This record gives sequence, C-alpha cells and structure tokens, in this order.
Amino acid sequence: MSELTRAQKDEFITFIAYLCDEAAKEILPHYGPDVEIERKSDATPVTLADRNAEKRIREILAERYPEHGIIGEEYGREREDADFVWVLDPVDGTKSFISGVPLFATLIALMYKGRPVIGAINQPVLKQMVIGDCETTTLNGKLVSGREACSLSQATLCTTDPIRKTLWQNEADWTALPPKTALYRSWGDAGGYILLCSGFIDIMCDPMMEIWDCAAILPCLEGAGFKVTGWKGGDAFDERCIIAAKAPLHDEVMATLYPTK
Repeated sequence: MSELTRAQKDEFITFIAYLCDEAAKEILPHYGPDVEIERKSDATPVTLADRNAEKRIREILAERYPEHGIIGEEYGREREDADFVWVLDPVDGTKSFISGVPLFATLIALMYKGRPVIGAINQPVLKQMVIGDCETTTLNGKLVSGREACSLSQATLCTTDPIRKTLWQNEADWTALPPKTALYRSWGDAGGYILLCSGFIDIMCDPMMEIWDCAAILPCLEGAGFKVTGWKGGDAFDERCIIAAKAPLHDEVMATLYPTK
C-alpha cells in the first residue's frame, strides 16, 4: 500500500497513460523488418525506437515534474534520491520487437520513497495498456484481476527464456515445474504480464530483472490480486525477480521448486 492519496494516484495514472501514448508514437514507426539494430556493450540489441521513446518521455517529465528523479535503461539516472522517481524501459523485450513479435511493451513506473506505487505496461501494436496502482489494475480502462486460481496441473506457465540458467537459481528444481503444468510457453517479456493480468495465463516467472524490468510490473500484479515473490520467497522488488500467480497456485509452484523446504 502506497502513501499517495487517491487524488495523487488519479493524477499520476492519467499522466502515465499519456507518457505511454507518446512513447508509442516514437516506437511504432520503427516496428517492422527494416528496423535498424545496434548492439550495446553487453551485446544486447537496441534500436532508435528504444532511444527515441525514452528521450520523449524524459522531455515530458522535465517539463511537467522537473523535481522528480528518473532511472532509464537507455539514458541513465537523474535525481534518483528524490521522493518521486520515474523508472523507464521504453521497449522491454527488444529481441521480440526486432523479431516482429508483439510481446514487447513500454514499461513506466513511478516510485515513491524507493518503492514502485504506480506502473504501466503498454503494448502499442495490440493497443493493450495495463495500469496498476497496488490497489486496482485496469486493461484499457477496465478493471482486471486475472483468472481464479486453478491447480498446477491445469495451469499455463510462462517465462521469457525457458533455457535461462537463472531459472535454477537458489537451488530451485525448475526442471520439475513445467511437466506438472497443462501448458508451458515462452510468452514472456512484458507481454506475459499483460496475459497474466487479463486472465489468459496463470503463472509468470522471470528469474533475473533490472529495476526498469520489474518496477512497472509489480503495482499491476499487486492491484490485480496476484501473490508475487522472488525466487527466495521474499520481496520481488528487492530480489529483482518474479514468481507471480494467485495465492494457492503460487504455493504449489514454490512447493514444486523447493520440495524439501
């Protein structure tokens, strides 16, 4: 639960939707087979869509809330010790973006005193915008709360990279989990959380995240009523990883990953 008033939340929710729309204007012209790709120092891809969208968001923030801080994937940190800090991932899932797969999304979060309190996940191709404030979550303005918890044997499990070694972190028996579900797919990146919040899948797992990967997602999950932890069973934001499902199902997931605990 954040310390913001309802009026503050409503103001920021309207504003964060505007930021997503403005970012989409910079992203969509670059979506297609002719997109130009550069490589960062860590060999991950980046495009003009990433850079131009973050530039545009920063321009708007500088005009509207110049006293607020910013943490962005492409252009670094400003005033990160401020009470209000915006966390930006202009294109989460750049590999999906450059492959023409609409699982990428713009992630924008507002943190207050070091914790994410409002988050937006915007998929501009499919025109799906999820916004959460830790109390409620909407998809294109309509309340969503995922689907009711099912048994693990009936569940759809998703993750971004099914062979990522960090799925086995903290001595988790990840190998045991997918065979116990009804369906296991790599419908990941930020788009997986849109599927989760809107009720199409049951479990979403991300084993290694940066602050700009998780800050926007967590208020959406909390507002939609999901139980969310990290791989160690603690605070997902602190651990920088996510295991998200409705509470009874989440318990089954953790019991499968850690059968002796």
